[in-house]
Amino acid sequence: MNAQIKPMFIINENATKILAQEIGIVDTLRFINQFSFGCGNYTEERRKIIDTMSLDDILAGIENMKKPLN
Repeated sequence: MNAQIKPMFIINENATKILAQEIGIVDTLRFINQFSFGCGNYTEERRKIIDTMSLDDILAGIENMKKPLN
């Protein structure tokens, strides 16, 4: 057996096309995004936001999220 090794960009391109055909572009993008690492320091950024909030601010935010969107 004499298998040819394809470059990864070709494999990725083919796989993306197949996924898009089978499950649609939106779900393909959602699938691919789960493998990205993002950027920045989430913990540090959240600390900057949360450290300036009081308990009342946090509770008010939770209550606002419970309200239905119109």
